[in-house]
Amino acid sequence: MTSDPPLTDWPALHGDAFRGRKAFVTGGAGFIGSHLCEALFRLGASVVVLDDLTGGNVANLRHLTGVHFIRGSILDTDLLARCIQGSELVFHQAALGSVPASVDRPRRFFDVNVAGTLNVLEAAKLAGAKRVMFAASSSAYGDSEVLPKVETMTPMPKSPYAATKVAGEAMMRAWAGSYGIDTVSLRYFNIFGPRQNANSAYAAVIAAFAKALLSGNNPQIYGDGSQSRDFTYVDNAVHANLLAARALQPLNGETMNIACGVRVTVAELAATMAGMLDRPDLVAVHHPDRAGDVKHSLADLSLARRLLGYSPTVSFEAGLKATAAWYKRDVG
Repeated sequence: MTSDPPLTDWPALHGDAFRGRKAFVTGGAGFIGSHLCEALFRLGASVVVLDDLTGGNVANLRHLTGVHFIRGSILDTDLLARCIQGSELVFHQAALGSVPASVDRPRRFFDVNVAGTLNVLEAAKLAGAKRVMFAASSSAYGDSEVLPKVETMTPMPKSPYAATKVAGEAMMRAWAGSYGIDTVSLRYFNIFGPRQNANSAYAAVIAAFAKALLSGNNPQIYGDGSQSRDFTYVDNAVHANLLAARALQPLNGETMNIACGVRVTVAELAATMAGMLDRPDLVAVHHPDRAGDVKHSLADLSLARRLLGYSPTVSFEAGLKATAAWYKRDVG
C-alpha cells in the first residue's frame, strides 16, 4: 500500500504544537485514523494506536516507523487502560461505520460504538488525559430539510449508527461536565480520501464508485441521484482534530460540524469520477432508496471557525482528484 505526500503541509499549519506530546489514537489503523497518525507523526508527536483491524489495515501505518501499534479492541478495558497510560491527548476514531450495516446489526453497533466510547472516556479520565477528540457524524441531523445543518438543530438520527454517534456526543458533554476532562465532538460530513476501503459491502459512495469504475462496472446509485452530500477530504478532518487538540480554551464537550460547506449531488459525483477514471461510458444504474439514508447534507461551519479557527485546507475538487489518482494506482 503506497503512501502519497499529503496535500496539506502539516508543519506549516501546526508548527511545533505537537512535538514531544503523547497522543493515543483509537482506530488509528483505519482510514481517517491513519491519516491522523501520519500528521501527528510528521509533527513530532509520540503516537500509540489501538485498533482491532475490523475496518483498519496495519499496512496503513507501515510507513510511520515511530508509531506504536497495538492490536486490540476498545471493549477490552484492561488493554485500553494500559495503552492510554501517559497520553495527554486522546483521538477517539474507533467505531463500526456504515448506516446499512447498523440497520442489519444494531446491537453490535451499540456494543462497540456506545459501550466502547464509555470505555475510552473512563480510561482517559483515569489516565489524566487533557482532552478527548470524538469522531462524531453528520448522520445525527437525520432527514431534516433545513440547510445548512447547524449544531443547534435537534438531533434526529434515522439509523442505529446515527443513534450511536449521538449517544457518543452526549457522553462527551456529560464527562466534560462531570469529571473535569475536556472533550469535543467533531461531526464529520462524508469524509473521503486515499485508503478508504472500497471492498466492503457497505463501502462509502466515493470508494464504491471508484471500485466499480476501475473494474469496468457501472456505478450503483441508491435513489434518483439528486441526493446531495457535503463531501469532505480527509485532511480537513485531520486538521480539525489537530486544531481541537491544541485549543487553549476548554471545549466543554461542544459539538461542531467539520466539512467543506459545499454540496454535490451523487449523480454529479458519479459522472465526475467516471471522467477522472477514464470511463465516461459507464453511466450510473439506479436502485431503490436504502433504509436510514438521508436526502441532503450541507454544513454550516461558523461554530468550528469561531471556536477552533477551522476552515477547509483541501477543496472537494482537489481532494477528489487526489483520491481518484490513488484508487487508480492502488486499487485499479
